[in-house]
Amino acid sequence: MATGQDLDALIRARMPPSLQALIPPPCLVDMQGELVDYEDGVRLRMRFPVLARYRNPLGNMQGGFVVAALDNTIGPFSFLLAPPSVTASLNTQYLRPVTDAVPHITCSAWLVDRTRNVLHIHAEARNHEDKVVALAQSMNQILPPPGA
Repeated sequence: MATGQDLDALIRARMPPSLQALIPPPCLVDMQGELVDYEDGVRLRMRFPVLARYRNPLGNMQGGFVVAALDNTIGPFSFLLAPPSVTASLNTQYLRPVTDAVPHITCSAWLVDRTRNVLHIHAEARNHEDKVVALAQSMNQILPPPGA
């Protein structure tokens, strides 16, 4: 299990040489995501701060930012499994609010199944008390390498 490693280096090491990609993607940089740990081919965990600018009118983290954190975990995980790959569908269920008392959320993504062209990935976001705040299921299409 990798901890404290550079996620960008892990992804770049698996990318086909002909693939041009923004690593790290600006959306991940903006959300200040950090690698917690990576179990090769099994699971990726990322931590995201709950920033004041992510709050909705009730003071909770807006659902779109929760799903963005999940997507910013699923996306790099899918690239570690099969670069290049893209999200074809992403379904999210919210279980509880991320209140202003929550300093960060931790998102985990894991592989459920892989076919020739598709990755089936599940993910969850947990608060600082380790309570699940959201669940997600993603289907990521594996693309042919550039020039293939």
